[in-house]
Amino acid sequence: MSRPTKEPNEDNNDTPDTLQDGTSSASSAGTDSPASTGTQVVKVLHNISEISPAQWDACANPGGNTPSNPFITHAFLHALEESGSACAASGWAPHHLLIEDETGTALGVMPMYLKNHSQGEYVFDHGWADAFERAGGDYYPKLQVSVPFTPATGRRILARPGPLQQMIEDQLLAAAVELARQAEVSSIHFTFLDKDQYERLGELGLLQRTDQQFHWENNDYAAFDDFLGDLASRKRKNLRKERERAVENGITFEWVTGADLTEEHWNAFYEFYQDTGMRKWGTPYLSREFFSLINKTMPEKTLLILAKREDTYIAGALNFIGSETLFGRNWGCIEQHPFLHFECCYYQAIDFAISRGLKNVEAGAQGAHKLARGYLPTLTYSAHYISNPNFREAVADYVERERTHVAQHNDMLGERTPFRQASPDNSSPNNTTPEKDETQ
Repeated sequence: MSRPTKEPNEDNNDTPDTLQDGTSSASSAGTDSPASTGTQVVKVLHNISEISPAQWDACANPGGNTPSNPFITHAFLHALEESGSACAASGWAPHHLLIEDETGTALGVMPMYLKNHSQGEYVFDHGWADAFERAGGDYYPKLQVSVPFTPATGRRILARPGPLQQMIEDQLLAAAVELARQAEVSSIHFTFLDKDQYERLGELGLLQRTDQQFHWENNDYAAFDDFLGDLASRKRKNLRKERERAVENGITFEWVTGADLTEEHWNAFYEFYQDTGMRKWGTPYLSREFFSLINKTMPEKTLLILAKREDTYIAGALNFIGSETLFGRNWGCIEQHPFLHFECCYYQAIDFAISRGLKNVEAGAQGAHKLARGYLPTLTYSAHYISNPNFREAVADYVERERTHVAQHNDMLGERTPFRQASPDNSSPNNTTPEKDETQ
C-alpha cells in the first residue's frame, strides 16, 4: 500500500476505499483492541456525497437522548466539501469512515480528513510538528477527526444507538488506527470531543488534551433582565451601559433565520466575514458558495444576527442552532462602533437563546473578555494517537503537564465570575464562586 503524498491533491486516493472486517488489533499501537464487528465492512469515503444524508444523519444526529448538533450533519459537511472550503486542494482531503452491515445500512460514521498542515483546527500542534520534523520525522500528512474550521464541542465517533453502539464506536477507532498504520501517517487527532468520548478514548490509550473556552449557561431565564439579576451590581451596570452604547449611533439588530434568509443577507455577511478573515488569517477559510449551500440545505439551523445603521448592514454574526446549544461561529463588520462586537456576538446571542429555551451559548474559541459578560470558563477536550512510540512518550509528558496548567487556570477564572454572592439559603448562580454584590 502506497504512502499518501506529502501534498494531498484532488485525486489523492492512496488510502484504501474498503477495510474488510476492520478488526485488526490496535493494542500494539497504543489502544486496546475492541470486539470484532463480524461480517460488517469498513469503508473510506473520499467525498461525503458517497453516502446519503439519511444514512449519515441516522448515525450523527439520531435523536432521542442525543442532542442534535448542526456541524456533524451531512448538510454542513457536504457544504464544506462542495464549496471547495474543505477539500484535498485546501489541505483537507476527506477520508470519512463508514461501517455498514451486509444490507448496506450505515451503523457508524466518522468525519475524518487527511491533512498536510495544521490550519483551521483551533487545537494547536504546530510545536509538535516542528519537534518531530527536527528529529527527522514527517509530521504531515496526518489524520484529523473533526469538523473543519469549527471549534465547537460535539461527538466525533458517530454510531447508531442500540446494543452495538459502543462496539461500533470502538471499531471506528480501530479502523482509523489501521488506516493510519497502512498509510504511514504520523498521528490521528480527535478535536473538540464531548466529555464522554474524550474519556472513552483515554481508556483506549489515546493521549488526552484539554483547553478552555467560555460558554454561557441558561439558568432558566425568561428574559435578559433575569440573567442580569444574577450578576453583581457593578457588572450588571457595566453590561447595561455596554448595550446602551452599542445602539447609541442609531444601530438596530435583526435576527434572520430559516426561510427569511436571502442571498442579499449572505452577500452582506460575506463582506463582513472577508474583512475578519483577511485580518486574522490572510485568506478566509470559507468560500462564498458555502453560505449559499447551507442556505439551501439547513436554513432552519442557521441564524444571522445583523447590525444595521441608516438602512445599511454594517456588521453580523453567524450562529448555528442545535437542540440545546446556540453555536456562535463567525463575525465581521465594516464600521467600528463601541461595544458593537459584544452586542452582536454575545448579548444578542443570549437574547436569542433565552427566546428559544436553549441551554447554552458557545461563543467560539478564546476570549477571556467573555468572562465579564457572563460566559463561564469551560474545558474543551481532544484525544491524540501518535504512531511513533518515542515521540508519543514526549507528547504524553507534555499534555500531562498542560492539562494541569489548564485545570488550574480554569479554576482560577472560575473564582472570578461576574455573578453575585448568593444569600446563605440560596445556591450560587451557575455553581461558581461569584463576586460579592454591591449596593445599587
